[in-house]
Amino acid sequence: MTHVLLAVACLRRRADGVDVIGAALLAKATGVGHRRIAVWLQRPASTVRGWLRAFARNAETARAMFTSLLVQLDPLTGPLPTHPGMVADAVEAVGACAAAARRRLGVLGAVSPWQLAAAVTDGRLLAPGLTTVLINTSRLLGNAD
Repeated sequence: MTHVLLAVACLRRRADGVDVIGAALLAKATGVGHRRIAVWLQRPASTVRGWLRAFARNAETARAMFTSLLVQLDPLTGPLPTHPGMVADAVEAVGACAAAARRRLGVLGAVSPWQLAAAVTDGRLLAPGLTTVLINTSRLLGNAD
């Protein structure tokens, strides 16, 4: 398996930066439709619709992943607000996790919530089959998994 170093500003197989995609996800979480988001971001409606569908497919896994990381970063955190849809719940978890990272890590945690999401998911936030497997150590050099 080949490993590629991906900048936190990117998601795998996406031409647009993660902050642009994150802005679309945040807008969707507040109830804005894909056509209005596309106009606002000056992107094709089909592209935005694809982002939103891919995130919706992974929303439950992303919510669980970022809620778990939130508790690791801030064990005293209270319950997150719930929203009518899983996409909004997942977006809420990403934002809360990023805020906890900034509180805990200071300047080291000073990345956007969506850059944190890209880093935590190894660029797979919108990829099929997002899993909640998180590791807290590096793989050994030469390990050919």
